[in-house]
Amino acid sequence: MALKIRLKRHGANKKPFYRFVVAEETSPRDGRFVEELGYYDPTKNPAVIKVDEEKTLAWLKRGAQPTDTARALLSKAGILKKLAESDQ
Repeated sequence: MALKIRLKRHGANKKPFYRFVVAEETSPRDGRFVEELGYYDPTKNPAVIKVDEEKTLAWLKRGAQPTDTARALLSKAGILKKLAESDQ
């Protein structure tokens, strides 16, 4: 059971809203997930990224791999930098 940290899409047409979730990599994009970690709202200016740092760091330490998009957003939020600092 490989776990991924990825984005789950919500919102209407042309008004996306995403939630960061931990899910099995075989589950559908908007399907079943293990835990919700935060959200990303690209419609605001500037875009809003709100993530629970403790939960996210715990999942990353357990081996959950972020997708490319989730990795970029977590990096922008400063989560991956804190992970690197805690490893040293």
